[in-house]
Amino acid sequence: MQDLQLDFFDVPSPCRGVCKSDDKGYCQGCFRSREERFGWKELNNSEKQRVIKLCIQREKRRTAPAKVKVEEPVPLIVQPSLLDPQPDNRICSAIDEDDFGDFEL
Repeated sequence: MQDLQLDFFDVPSPCRGVCKSDDKGYCQGCFRSREERFGWKELNNSEKQRVIKLCIQREKRRTAPAKVKVEEPVPLIVQPSLLDPQPDNRICSAIDEDDFGDFEL
């Protein structure tokens, strides 16, 4: 659906006069891409407003504080030594070897 509001005034350029590109190709002053800067005069007002909204988002991303990655600790895997005493793996510790001393086969 088209915007029903009449455009009485042209949307002004967001240029801030810095005119230097960053490593991603966006202007460091107004945050427009090369295509957005060079094609500004051919855009209609709704397209210009969309570009300005994109520029605002890009500026917020650039000025946002860097997120710190929290690395999860790697669990230390300890391999048991053959020289360590073997753990007591009895199901019930109340049963002793002596309880079966009178048992015959």
